[in-house]
Amino acid sequence: MSQNPPTLTVRVLTVNTHKGFNALNRRFILHELREAVRHVSADVVFLQEVLGTHEVHSAKVQNWPEAPHYEFLADEMWSDFAYGRNAVYPEGHHGNAVLSKFPILRHENCDVSVEGPEKRGLLHCVLDAPAVGQELHVVCVHLGLREAHRREQLRLLCQRIDRFVPPEAPLVIAGDFNDWRLQAHAQLHGCAGLREVFVEAQGQAARTFPARWPLLRLDRIYVRNAKLARPIPLPPHPWRHLSDHAPLAAEIMV
Repeated sequence: MSQNPPTLTVRVLTVNTHKGFNALNRRFILHELREAVRHVSADVVFLQEVLGTHEVHSAKVQNWPEAPHYEFLADEMWSDFAYGRNAVYPEGHHGNAVLSKFPILRHENCDVSVEGPEKRGLLHCVLDAPAVGQELHVVCVHLGLREAHRREQLRLLCQRIDRFVPPEAPLVIAGDFNDWRLQAHAQLHGCAGLREVFVEAQGQAARTFPARWPLLRLDRIYVRNAKLARPIPLPPHPWRHLSDHAPLAAEIMV
C-alpha cells in the first residue's frame, strides 16, 4: 500500500523595510514594523533594504536598536537569520535578509550589480525541512531600477538556480523585483519553471507600490515544486504607513 509523500506548509512574508523609516523618511518606524511582521506569524521572512549599520542614524535617532535591523526584527521569534550586504557607504551598509523558523544550513549572498552606483544582490539560503525529507531553497531578491539591469540580474538568478538548486527541491523566491513592465514572469518561467503565487491565484501580480495607493506590481513571490500556493491577504493598516512598498504573504505547501 503506497503512502502519500510528506508535506509541509510554509507561510512566507516579503517586505521592503525602507531602512526602518516610513515612505517619506520622516519617521523611524522599525519598532512598529517589527510588531506588524510578528503579527503575520510567517515561517520565513524576506527583507529588502534592511540596515546592517548606520553610524549617523544610530547616534541621532531615538530608539535606534543596538543590534542590526535584521537581528532586531528577528527578535526571539525567528531563531535563524542571514544577511547579505549589498550597498556600502561611509555611514554603514544595507542589503537583503532572511529570517527563518527553520534552521539555515548555509547561505550565500550573490552580487548581481551590473554597472553604476546601484548595488543589488540575491541572498540564497538553504533551509532544513526534515518534514519533507529534503532541503528548502529560498532566495531573497532586490533587483535594479533599469530594465536592462533587471534582465541581466534575472539571467544570473536563473544561472544560480540551474547550478545550485536540485531540480526536485522546493524553491521560493521573493522580494522587490522593481519589474513594473512585468517582464520577469516569462523569463523566470522559461528558464527555471517558476510561477508567481498571485498570478496563479488571481490572474495578475499584486499591486504593491506606492504602499499608500498601490499602482505598480513590483513585489513578487515565485515558487517551484510547490503542491499548493495561495496568497494571504494583508490589511492596508498598518502596512501603508510602514514602508513605501506594501508587503506580500503566502502559504506554500511543499
